[in-house]
Amino acid sequence: MFTQNKVEKSKGKDLPEPSCNILNMDEIEIPQYFICPISLQIMKDPVTATTGITYDRENIEHWLLTAEESLCPVTKQPLPRDSDMTPNHTLRRLIQAWCTTNAIHGIDRIPTPKSPLSMTRVLKLHRELNAPHLYLKSLNTLDFLVNENDKNKKCMIESGTAKAMILFIIKCFKEGRTMGIEQGLRILHITWTPLLENKQLVKDNVDFIESILWVLKCKIHPHIHVKTNAVLVLKQVIEVASSSLLERLNPDFFKEIAKVLRETISQQAIKAILHVLIEVCPWRRNEMQIIEEGVVLELIELELTFPEKSVTELIFCLLAHLCSCADGRAQLLKHAGGIAVVAKRTLRVSPATDEQTLQILGLIARFSVTNEVLAEMLSVGAVAKLCMVLQADSTTYLKKKAREILRLHSNVWNNSPCIDVYLLTRYTS
Repeated sequence: MFTQNKVEKSKGKDLPEPSCNILNMDEIEIPQYFICPISLQIMKDPVTATTGITYDRENIEHWLLTAEESLCPVTKQPLPRDSDMTPNHTLRRLIQAWCTTNAIHGIDRIPTPKSPLSMTRVLKLHRELNAPHLYLKSLNTLDFLVNENDKNKKCMIESGTAKAMILFIIKCFKEGRTMGIEQGLRILHITWTPLLENKQLVKDNVDFIESILWVLKCKIHPHIHVKTNAVLVLKQVIEVASSSLLERLNPDFFKEIAKVLRETISQQAIKAILHVLIEVCPWRRNEMQIIEEGVVLELIELELTFPEKSVTELIFCLLAHLCSCADGRAQLLKHAGGIAVVAKRTLRVSPATDEQTLQILGLIARFSVTNEVLAEMLSVGAVAKLCMVLQADSTTYLKKKAREILRLHSNVWNNSPCIDVYLLTRYTS
């Protein structure tokens, strides 16, 4: 029944350290069934898989997470990665009793493992959000649990925590109460998934949009974290919002979004805001509101700070949308560095950005051209960059686009010493 067993350290780099501090292994008999088949260590939290083999919970979860094939290590039978593991309480008590008996040999008693988070407990915490004397404690508990591990997060998603947070934030907005908003937004951002129930709750929910705007206006500590989480949540909601909601956004929405964009509170927040503006831009009314709030100028200023590539791609995607109307182009031309920034980023970021920059230059050359604009395009290198597109390893579409723009005003640019006439005559003929 008992065999002499040494607890050897596993070769697996990320497996837990030995659970017992043993001074002299030669004097101790360790029951074979106390040993985890994976780590060859005494189990701290024995659980039985659907294949009937008992493992230490942390070891089998790590195995399933990292193994190429989802198989039981002992039987080699299929074992799904999301398999439920049944706690082996009897074996755990036997191991604890054995550790206590052998404490004289330097063996530490294994603590009773914490029970996995249950849906029942999560739902109880949700109900406590409605109790004035309990809601803060409940929020803090939910905040801790969702950040503790992925299993908790999954349990909370399945328990409808996102819905509970949406309703809590709306309630805070209507009552003018800011306590708990930081935790609520953070939990909602982490637990949000576009499940049907969640989408149905927010797709036409004007109150929730108003709630987020209210948060952006309030000075809630910590200011940066609260606003960042607010715009991250707004991005998630706008992505599933209905057309009727998006076309009814009020001027206050764009005013607050533009204000946060000017503050440049964090890279995360900037990306989220740009995504939101791109989502709502296709509606002409929204496009005009965005332009009226001076967003085109803000985008150029932001690009002048040399943000990361993904931000630049979003900036030019939005600029291309906004420059499709006369007011957007006028605002870009009003900025001293507008055309220069567009020209500078061409062929320097990505093919997608090249397409957007050429679209902007084409719209300007067709619909917003003046002698001053033509001279500026030449002096800041936009014309030279169009010639470079023709010479570079660009797509056929981009070469065609560049050639069309050059042909529009080649009679003006041909006479300038600022550009090699050879390029213009060769590529615009």
